[in-house]
Amino acid sequence: MVWIVAPIFVISALLMIVLVLMHSGRGGGLSDMLGGGVGATALGSTAAERNLNRITFVVALVFAFTCVGLGLLID
Repeated sequence: MVWIVAPIFVISALLMIVLVLMHSGRGGGLSDMLGGGVGATALGSTAAERNLNRITFVVALVFAFTCVGLGLLID
């Protein structure tokens, strides 16, 4: 069972790193990559950020559950 959960844990950890780095900080991130810095496309960048937040939340849940699962399986 560890052989199934461990790769999911590693993949979710790497995805978390990528997704967190894609979030916008102080005027940067995914919004500026997609042209969100221009005032006319503010609605599109807001939707992109919202979807990125949702994906990050799901990946964070997978990461948390696999972390607990590995802790229970290895112990």
